[in-house]
Amino acid sequence: MLQSPPSSIETKASWAVATAALVTMLMAFGAAWITAVALKDIAAEVDGVRSIPALASALAWLGSGVGGILMGRIAEKVGTRWTVIFGSLMIAVGLAISTLGPPWPLWIGHGIFIGLIGLGGINAPMYIYVSRWFDRRRGSALALISSGSYLAGAMWPPMFERAIANFGWHETMLWYALAEVVVIIPLAVIYFCAPPELILPAAPHDSAAGKARVLGWPPNLVFGVICAAAVLCCVPMAMPQGHLVAFCSDLGISRSAGALMLSVLLGTAFLSRQIWGAISDRIGGLATVLIGSAWQSASMTAFLLTQNEVGLFTVAAAFGLGFSGIIPAYVLALRELFPASEASWRIPTLLLFSGAGMALGGWLAGLLYDHFAYYAPAFATGVGANILNLLLIGILVARQRLRFKTAMG
Repeated sequence: MLQSPPSSIETKASWAVATAALVTMLMAFGAAWITAVALKDIAAEVDGVRSIPALASALAWLGSGVGGILMGRIAEKVGTRWTVIFGSLMIAVGLAISTLGPPWPLWIGHGIFIGLIGLGGINAPMYIYVSRWFDRRRGSALALISSGSYLAGAMWPPMFERAIANFGWHETMLWYALAEVVVIIPLAVIYFCAPPELILPAAPHDSAAGKARVLGWPPNLVFGVICAAAVLCCVPMAMPQGHLVAFCSDLGISRSAGALMLSVLLGTAFLSRQIWGAISDRIGGLATVLIGSAWQSASMTAFLLTQNEVGLFTVAAAFGLGFSGIIPAYVLALRELFPASEASWRIPTLLLFSGAGMALGGWLAGLLYDHFAYYAPAFATGVGANILNLLLIGILVARQRLRFKTAMG
């Protein structure tokens, strides 16, 4: 008898959920871009020290990663809908606290409220949640929802630049706090119900002598290498995103042009991420990370060699094309290499390390600027970190191909 093809959990509802998740991420991550656009304005209130607002953005990234581990587990118990609602409210509170000024209210508002319990309740739980609505096109779906932060970066900076110029960064934060709550909470109530994927207990795979193996190595060794690689690739990833507007201003390029350049960078990232998602469905997560990281390294080097406006717009677009596929490809690699039952802790832990890399990169760029008074040393440090990332991912990809060839005989 002929066997019917295996059914898929993917339906139209899966893509409706993914679209709602994209809009949620768009609004949630918009909060963090206000500080990037207003970096020089905020620094002017503390004697021009750029590492202070840069640290606020870094704390938001780091807090998001730390909070994602805790909130990912809470989402498993109470449902993603409730952590998203809670997270959106905490982002609003964090923005309100941040308006009290630098340094400490800005750091507390960004680190604890926007990052730890705000984005922490949305980012990691959303990756886990959406991955369970898909099986055939999981890479494409993860690429779509993870584009929310880049769509936010493409959409909001020019608007924030005009709002900051006309009303100030304090008022801009308060109005945005209201907007993100009004959008996110109804989406969470309507769309984020229980996912269809059945999560079974972990079973040993690729086993040898009764022990689970991944790529022929202990699972946590492979996981540790992936997490270390995530830190190293996110350090350079954060530098242009957090400092491009200020970098342009230092070169005599207007802040409005710098904000538009940031939008080009992140808009290109949003569009190309959908392509990367389709590629990762074909070649796998690790290979996609390797290609994207190599591209990021080349375009980061170009920032060191370019000083004019037209050239920087070109480099910004190239940078967006390269780095955009990296993070969802990491998540896809975890789903390919490890059991689904481990996703609730492995994905948030990975996002913690990537968030730590983003935090380190953004803060380090500000610190090195304060020391040297220009950005070249920071960008060069980013290129060095990227090269180390390529080494680690290259080892894993080589190991994966070797195992595949061995299995094929």
